Amino acid sequence: MSVILRSVPSELERRDQPEFAVRDCRVTGDGISTEYLEAGAGSPLLLLHGYEQSATSWRWVIPALARTHRVLALSLPGHGDSDPAIGGYAPGRDLVPFVTSFLDTLGVGPLDVVGHSVGGAVALRLALAEPKRVRTLTLVDSAGLGRDVHPLLALAALPVLGELAILLSRVPGGDLLRTTMSAAMLFAQPWRAPAKFVTEQHAQVRRAGQLEAATAMARALFDLNGQREVLLDQLRTLTMPTLVVWGACDYVLPAYQAQAAVDRLPRGQLSLFPDCGHLPHVECPDRFAAVLSEFLTEHQNTPTT
Repeated sequence: MSVILRSVPSELERRDQPEFAVRDCRVTGDGISTEYLEAGAGSPLLLLHGYEQSATSWRWVIPALARTHRVLALSLPGHGDSDPAIGGYAPGRDLVPFVTSFLDTLGVGPLDVVGHSVGGAVALRLALAEPKRVRTLTLVDSAGLGRDVHPLLALAALPVLGELAILLSRVPGGDLLRTTMSAAMLFAQPWRAPAKFVTEQHAQVRRAGQLEAATAMARALFDLNGQREVLLDQLRTLTMPTLVVWGACDYVLPAYQAQAAVDRLPRGQLSLFPDCGHLPHVECPDRFAAVLSEFLTEHQNTPTT
């Protein structure tokens, strides 16, 4: 197993605060080369991205979080610059072992875990399977908390339609159309989408293997009836402090799922962001970083159980 560090574009760094500079890293373990971003020192904080995203989707909040934590944001298999999955993309069966292998390779012990969308389902599965690893849990517009999902994601999971969507994305102008549709679905106010985010989404669509990985992930998570796996009944077993953050205008996963989760969590609390969509950490980064930092500070001495 090996770890490689390399420089990262300047827009990911706080040049006036070099201790918060973000490092672009790689780690190889279990046959998969994984991209991750690291910044800061102190208690470890793991960030897990969502569907068709990568580690860089956290770029807008990493510097603020790195003031108090060692931030680790990884790209799940087949996303960003990480290798494709060797097995599959099911959160519990495939992605939780991938995450635990990543943490073990880096020698990271108990930590705070934040998961967005699909990454939320992975974080939730990790907390259920290995609660002693997870000091606090934060679920951001998380999958796994209700059946309802945007119809386009359910359609993307269907045989033939997923492959057709990939082909359409590769005709002239198709990649730009997919990026535009994605922004319209992910943001409450698409015109607020950062230019860097749109550029990175466009690059993801064009990167070899990315759409195939996204389609495989969609099929592991969704079917024509919505989300395959709903974990609400298992939330009562979680004893760690849990923050649920949700955009009130989320078009991908409806906001009622947030309240349904908090109603079942023994130590859950809800932060609902008005005028925000599926990506609070991108659309409302300052507010997101402040809410998460306050939660982490409040529970910084919480032991794992």
